[in-house]
Amino acid sequence: MTTFADLGLSPRLLKALEKTNLQTPTPIQAQAIPYIMQGRDLMGLAQTGTGKTAAFGLPLLHRLLDIGHPPGPKNVRALILAPTRELTLQIKDALEVFTKGTPVKVTMVVGGASLFRQSQALSKGTDVLVATPGRLIDLLERGDVSLEQCGYLVLDEADHMLDMGFIHSLRKIAKHIPLKRQTLLFSATMPKDISEIADTYLRDPVRVQVTSAGKTADKVSQGVHFLPNGDKARVLEEYLKKHPTEQALVFGRTKHGSEKLMKLLAAWGFKAGSIHGNKSQSQRDRTLTEFRNGELDVLVATDVAARGIDIPTVRHVYNFDMPNVPENYVHRIGRTARAGAEGTSVSFCAPAEMGELQAIEKLLKQPLPILGGAPWAADMVAAAPKPGQNRGQRPARPQGGRPQGAKPAGAKPFSAKPAQGGRPVAKPKPMGGGNTPRRAEGGKPSAPRRSS
Repeated sequence: MTTFADLGLSPRLLKALEKTNLQTPTPIQAQAIPYIMQGRDLMGLAQTGTGKTAAFGLPLLHRLLDIGHPPGPKNVRALILAPTRELTLQIKDALEVFTKGTPVKVTMVVGGASLFRQSQALSKGTDVLVATPGRLIDLLERGDVSLEQCGYLVLDEADHMLDMGFIHSLRKIAKHIPLKRQTLLFSATMPKDISEIADTYLRDPVRVQVTSAGKTADKVSQGVHFLPNGDKARVLEEYLKKHPTEQALVFGRTKHGSEKLMKLLAAWGFKAGSIHGNKSQSQRDRTLTEFRNGELDVLVATDVAARGIDIPTVRHVYNFDMPNVPENYVHRIGRTARAGAEGTSVSFCAPAEMGELQAIEKLLKQPLPILGGAPWAADMVAAAPKPGQNRGQRPARPQGGRPQGAKPAGAKPFSAKPAQGGRPVAKPKPMGGGNTPRRAEGGKPSAPRRSS
């Protein structure tokens, strides 16, 4: 069995590892670390939760420890770019565990925090800068940081950077970094655009792949429940009540919808919180800390805000809204069954979301087991409003009454064509008042986001 010592890491890093739960390298770590220590450019593909941060962080720190003198004012020796503030914080925290007792300095810059304080932190230089692209460009334009001495560039969660429109920001940042550098690219999925980025920014890279694209965590039990949008909240409540002592992560499509769902769950007695793009950095950090400490049982999140959530106690993931990017399904359910644990994933599929479900099953190369209801018939799918149109959720059902918008007693229900063994399902009535499509958070923007 390979050990971290077998990989040739610095004794100071090995000493720091002794104080962590990392005993033996994961497959991505065992394969990537030797190449990175040799100075090779590398493209790593591994599903979420497999230890990619240590895979690039340990060999990078090993090389920086050999330099022996501090960086100059405003200078950066290694740059790690990540798409979200939560992931940036997670990387920084992990690296600081490895660098404890060493002279290596790790600095983080993200949107939503004080520019002045970040400028002050960079004034004396740093060995490793972990940053979101938008905030880094702000600091570059102000002259608060220099990448002229940067010899290492790491792109983490590169596929999600593309989803968020950061390709333009990446081009701007790359112009500030010397061509003579080591570049590492890590991703959980490998869409075509990632290969194009690798061809542009990596030189003769080694490709390390420890799982097939679209493969989900082995220990996640998955399934789908077919039901109208208006019934999702009550069915979610039933699922949550089955596991009152276990933490759950619920994914919504939009910022507004996620916040509304969180408040509904809180009104029903659940200890719930939410993170999404409308929350300030301090609010998001506080909510994540409460969830990590067990003060919250349920966390409602959007795809944009949820990258970087690494909480081993999460046992259940609920896709309240199906993701509009099939690769995001892999990332979502990867928030559970981390570090060898087991977990469950339940997806709620309304008629308008059959296309998203089919795209996910195509990516996985297998259908999701049916947990309830029956696949929607083609005529219902065609008649349903598309995602983002009239997708608001019904209010909570009054005790003893029918849900708002439900047909009165005696109304003839619409019969869907059920799968074998399924049951007819009443036609859902479009919810919400507006006809203007609502943009799903996490979709590809026309311009790069500068608020991260």
